[in-house]
Amino acid sequence: MYLSRDVLISLIKILSVIALAVVLFFVGLMIGYGGIGDGSPLHVFSRALWQHIFEFVQF
Repeated sequence: MYLSRDVLISLIKILSVIALAVVLFFVGLMIGYGGIGDGSPLHVFSRALWQHIFEFVQF
């Protein structure tokens, strides 16, 4: 399948924006939990923390 150069450039731009948004989301999580909160910035990725959050939010 042959993609034109313009379509390929557009796909690269879209994927790079999505990747940048994901990276910035995780950086924001680390800043919010470690910088503003009282925890370690890397602790935001622990499974136990997210289980606690989901248990807290359940109805």
